[in-house]
Amino acid sequence: MRHGAALILMALAAAPAVQAACKGTIYLTFDTGSQSQAELIADTLQRHHIQATFFLANEKTVRGDYSLDPAWAAYWKARVAEGHAIGTHSWDHAVFVRDGADGQLVFKPGFGPQAGKLVSWTPQQYCEQLKRVDQRFSELTGKHLDPLWRAPAGRTSPRLLAAGQACGYAHVGWSPAGFSGDELSSEKYPNPVLLQKSLRELRGGDIVLIHMGIWSRKDAWAPANLEPLISGLEQKGMCFATLREHPDYKK
Repeated sequence: MRHGAALILMALAAAPAVQAACKGTIYLTFDTGSQSQAELIADTLQRHHIQATFFLANEKTVRGDYSLDPAWAAYWKARVAEGHAIGTHSWDHAVFVRDGADGQLVFKPGFGPQAGKLVSWTPQQYCEQLKRVDQRFSELTGKHLDPLWRAPAGRTSPRLLAAGQACGYAHVGWSPAGFSGDELSSEKYPNPVLLQKSLRELRGGDIVLIHMGIWSRKDAWAPANLEPLISGLEQKGMCFATLREHPDYKK
């Protein structure tokens, strides 16, 4: 009994020290893209024992398939098993353009049969775009998405946000300091400059936006910056969590 009591006291004494070491929480989030960095991102998070949040759309990948094709089932199952939070990014990566007439919403889908065209959807039709990701994700992994949604390009309106909420999803953008810049020109915004900006400006509570591969960027952001970003933030005493733990989104 004495030995057991001593162990309990030691654990209680150690707990505040662990908590004090965390000077703030950073929420890493990853949007699907070309998926060229998918494995690197997963390996890096696993190596640092970090749980993050992913937002999924059915986007064309460097493999020539789509990010929610059956060939990606094992990848997404592994992320579920690791405890990451996963939300919807709309099936066709439909970028909001404006509020339309008669309560409709105007989008430009990035993929699918209407890719590159302006389309008008009712809030119910947009809800189907959000829920279609959940349906496919459930088919691939046996699990449903977290009730989180990110509008492609972060473009919204009060009407669109209301549509997402009515569909059962809380919208998540990103913090100003959390814009990684990985979709910008690597000539104008080289990786070292973006990394130093993030390390300089990120604070506890910030939500960071990173893509799983950007077609247009010549020098990919993640291979050069993800590891040093995480290590640098860890050295500053930052911890990491999924958006399930964010005060605005946790239940």
